[in-house]
Amino acid sequence: MPRWSMVIDLDRCTGCQACVAACMAENNSPVTEPSDASMGRTIHWREVLYEMEGEYPRPKAQVVPLPCMQCENPFCARVCPVAATYKDDLAGGIVKVDYDRCIGCRFCVVACPYSRRYFNWRVPSYPDTLANALNPDVRVRPKGVVEKCVFCEHRLEKAVQKARAEGREVRDGDWTTACTQACPAGATIFGDMSDPRSHVYKLIHSARSFRLLEEVGTLPKVYYLKQGDIL
Repeated sequence: MPRWSMVIDLDRCTGCQACVAACMAENNSPVTEPSDASMGRTIHWREVLYEMEGEYPRPKAQVVPLPCMQCENPFCARVCPVAATYKDDLAGGIVKVDYDRCIGCRFCVVACPYSRRYFNWRVPSYPDTLANALNPDVRVRPKGVVEKCVFCEHRLEKAVQKARAEGREVRDGDWTTACTQACPAGATIFGDMSDPRSHVYKLIHSARSFRLLEEVGTLPKVYYLKQGDIL
């Protein structure tokens, strides 16, 4: 059974935010009003955090892309009173959201140590130019539910259907996420962490690999490669 995982190489990431734009376009993220943005209510399933180090004239910027960690032990799922958030082991361990069950209590928002959950405060709205380009494969979430990255699960569904038509199981390389596909520097790598032949597996077991807040016990399936020699 595949276990879908993501590796982010901090040496390769340039902070261009192509992954953020691709994620928003692929998953029909709503446009946030300026008044909501000023209150921190933007909805970005994937963000890029910036931290400046050093002083002028030689400052150094550290950029850290931050998607949902897709934890093996997801705290958000443990606290959900209606099981709207759940880990789908049949889908390779992707942590999903059933928006028909979500009651908007926001327990998951508080429980997530990575702040990767977003409450939808308003009815989603889009400018005309974007409204005509919504992805028909992704549902527009209603007001009052909590959104999150789901590793572009609709792409996995298509890969599974194609594999079944070919009489086989879905395997590493059959699909990828929008953010991975859009990254011009190849900083994001996606694949099956349980397959020893996969690129992701090899990177996860490299000396540069680490996970965010690993000590809290969430067991995230998103790994990072610390700065060092570029592979």
